[in-house]
Amino acid sequence: MDNREEIRNFCIIAHIDHGKSTLADRFLDLAGAVKRGKTKEQMLDSMDLERERGITIKAKAVRLNVPFNGRQYTLNLIDTPGHVDFTYEVAKSLKGCEGAIMLVDASQGVEAQTVANFHLALESDLKIIPALNKLDLPSADVKRCLNQLSDIFGFKNEEVVLVSAKEGTGLEELLAKIIQEIPHPSGSLEKPLKALLFDSAYDPYKGVILFLRIFDGKIKRGDSIILMHQNRNYKVEEVGVFLPEAEKRESLSCGEVGYICCNIRNPEEIDVGDTVTSTLTPAEKAFPGYKKMPPMVFSGVFPSSPKDYPALRQAMEKLKLSDPSVTYEPDNLGTLGHGFRCGFLGLLHMEIVQERLEREYNLDLILTSPNVRYRVRLRGKPDFQDVDIPHQFPDPGVIEEVQEPFVRATIISLPENMDALCELAKSRRGVFIKMDYLGNDRISLIFDLPLGEIVVDFYDNIKSLSKGYASLDYEFTGYRKTEIVKLDVLFNLKKAEAFSILVHKEKAEGKARTVADRLGELIPRQMYEVKVQVATGSRIIASSRISALKKNVTAKCYGGDITRKRKLWEKQKKGKKKMKQLGNVTFPPDAFLEVLKM
Repeated sequence: MDNREEIRNFCIIAHIDHGKSTLADRFLDLAGAVKRGKTKEQMLDSMDLERERGITIKAKAVRLNVPFNGRQYTLNLIDTPGHVDFTYEVAKSLKGCEGAIMLVDASQGVEAQTVANFHLALESDLKIIPALNKLDLPSADVKRCLNQLSDIFGFKNEEVVLVSAKEGTGLEELLAKIIQEIPHPSGSLEKPLKALLFDSAYDPYKGVILFLRIFDGKIKRGDSIILMHQNRNYKVEEVGVFLPEAEKRESLSCGEVGYICCNIRNPEEIDVGDTVTSTLTPAEKAFPGYKKMPPMVFSGVFPSSPKDYPALRQAMEKLKLSDPSVTYEPDNLGTLGHGFRCGFLGLLHMEIVQERLEREYNLDLILTSPNVRYRVRLRGKPDFQDVDIPHQFPDPGVIEEVQEPFVRATIISLPENMDALCELAKSRRGVFIKMDYLGNDRISLIFDLPLGEIVVDFYDNIKSLSKGYASLDYEFTGYRKTEIVKLDVLFNLKKAEAFSILVHKEKAEGKARTVADRLGELIPRQMYEVKVQVATGSRIIASSRISALKKNVTAKCYGGDITRKRKLWEKQKKGKKKMKQLGNVTFPPDAFLEVLKM
C-alpha cells in the first residue's frame, strides 16, 4: 500500500543552544511517542556526553504518528547538531528530508551557524519553515528577530512561527505548517529498491545497524541487498523504525525512514552515503554519495598503558562507524609507544571523540598537541607532500616552500564588539575581507585566517570578548605560502617528539618561552635535575630548569671527620649523574593538555 501522501520527512536546523533538542522533545510528547513515566529532557540525545554538555553530537531519526484534519500522518524527524564542527552530521541529515525547520533563539537572534545551515538546506532544495523559539524568556525580542529573518533571508513576518519549546506553545501551528507546506516524498513503489544509507551505529548483538531513507521500492526481512559503492551483498535479518525506541516492522516502503540489520560484524564494510538496492533487480544508478569532510585538526591518541593498544584499535573501528568524519592511522612515538594519528573536524570534535573513547570503551588516553596539515615542497622536488605530524617535518635546510591551510571565517556579533574582534583576528594573522550589517543590530565580519591560528582557543576568545553574543562559522578555502618552523622540546638533551609543535616563524620565540616556562612548572621534580629546552633545528631558543629532589644522605653521620660526609656526597653525585643519563623523565598526561592550550 502506497501511503506517501501521509509521510513528511523533515529535520530541525539551528545554531548551537537554540533549542533543537527541546523542540524535538515536545514533538515526541505531542505524538505520544514516549510512555508516561519514561519522559526525560533531551530524549533524542542518547549519549550521557550530550546531556552533560547540553549539545547534540549525533543526528537522530524518530517516527511520529500525528492526526491532522481526520487523517493520520507519519512525520520522520531527524534531529541535528548545531556546532560548526558537526556540519557533516547536518549535511547527512538533509539528504534524507524534503523540508527543514530553521529555529532561531528569540533572545540571541540569527547567528553564524543559522546562516550556514540555511545555505546547506537551500543547496539540498528543501522547503524551509522559519520558527522563533524561547518566547518565554524575559530577554526575547521578537520584533528584532523578525527584522533579522526578513533582512538576511527574506522571510515575511507571517511565514515565521512563534513557539516556546519549553512551555509547548505554538507547536500545533508548527506541526500544521510541516504537514501543509513540506512536500510528501516522491518516488515509486513499482521501481526497484533504491535507499540512501544516511547513518549507522554498532550494536554488540546485531552488528552494524544501517539507517535508511527509502526513495524507491520496498525492503523487507529476508531480502537480498547490495551496497552499490562497496559492491557487497547481504541478507536483511531485521527491519524496523525508531519510535523513538527501535521497533520491528515487516517492511519499509518508498518514502519511509527506518533501519535494517544484516549481521554485519566488520565496521570497515560500511560507507555512509552508500546506496542500498536489491540484488535481484538493482537500481540503475547509485546516489553520488556524501562529499567527504576533510579533517582539519590532527592529534596523536595513545593509551596510557601499552597493553591497552588492541582495545584502542577496536574502539577506533567501532567509533568510526558512528562518526565517519574521524580518520586514523597507526603511529608510534618513542615516549608514548604505539597509538594512532587521528584527524578531526575541529577541537570540540577532538574533545568529544576523546571523551567517547574513554567512556564508551573504558580507556585511559593521552592526546598530543593538536596541529593542522601543512604542505611541504623539498628542494629539487616538483611535488608537495602533506605533513600533519610535527616530528616528520623536514629540516629547514632542505625545504623549498611550505603552505598552510586557510579558512574564510564569518563572525556575527553586535556592532559594539567590532573593534575588539578585529584586533583578535589581526593578532592571529587574519586578513579583513568585508563587513555587512544584518538588520539594525547585527554585523557580519569576514576574515581570511590561517586554520592553525584558530583551532585551539579562537572560539573561546570570541565568546569572552563579546560577552557570549558573537558566533563563528568557517569554511576551508585552500593552501597559501607561509613560513613555518618546528619547535622541539628536549629533556636533558633528549628530544621528546610527543611535545613537538609547528608554529609560524614570527611567533616561534614567544611560543618557545611559554612552553619552556609552563613545562618547568608542570613536570614533577625527579631524583635528578631536569633541563627543559625548546629548540628550532640546532638552535636553543628557550629553556627552564627543574631542580632535583634532595635526599639528605649524611643525616646519619654524627660528628667525625668531614671526609665521611664528602664520600657520601660524591657517591650520591655519581648516582644522580648515572640516573640522568639512563632515566626517563616522567610527565603527567595533563602536561600535554596544557601545551595544547598554549
